[in-house]
Order: sequence, then structure tokens, then C-alpha cells
Amino acid sequence: MSGALHGLSPRPRPTSVVGPLGLPLTLSSLPPVTTKRWIAHRKAELVAAVDGGLLSIAEVCEHYGIELEEFVSWQRGIDRLGMRGLWVTRSQKYRDRFERMDRY
Repeated sequence: MSGALHGLSPRPRPTSVVGPLGLPLTLSSLPPVTTKRWIAHRKAELVAAVDGGLLSIAEVCEHYGIELEEFVSWQRGIDRLGMRGLWVTRSQKYRDRFERMDRY
């Protein structure tokens, strides 16, 4: 149930969150919406923005033209392996390993 149903107003968004390198992230410091090449630290910045409440997943997907499944895979990669989970060359290797582990 949403807070509005209980007479509470929604929580205000933070003006900044802690980024993947420990530095503050703000809306203006996020990657440009025109970004086409998603390197690991840019992916991590968007995941941190969502985790910290700066943006919603829907906003990230809409503004950056990212599929929900792709963004969720970034979150999963960070959860499992940290920044290494976002490296494209390692992603397939680890994805195969985790899929095998999930089956057993």
C-alpha cells in the first residue's frame, strides 16, 4: 500500500546519493541521456541512483532507452560481483556460472 492511502505524503527524493566510487551523485552528474556506450562505471552510477532513490527504474529505462531486463541484469551483476559484474567480457562467463548454480 502506498503512503498516500494512509494519509502520509510520499518521501521526498534525495538531492544526491553515494555513487559507486564513494562520491556524491546528483541528477546533473549522471551520464547524459544520449549515452550509447555503457561502460561499467556508468551502469553502476545508474544502479546507485535507483538504489538511493534519485531515480526510479521506470525513469531510467524511459530516459536512457534501456530495457527493464537489461537494467535488472546490471543490478544483479552488482549484487553478485560488484563492479566486476558489469564488465561485458566477464558478464557472460559469470552469467553461465550462476545459471548452472541456480539449476542445482
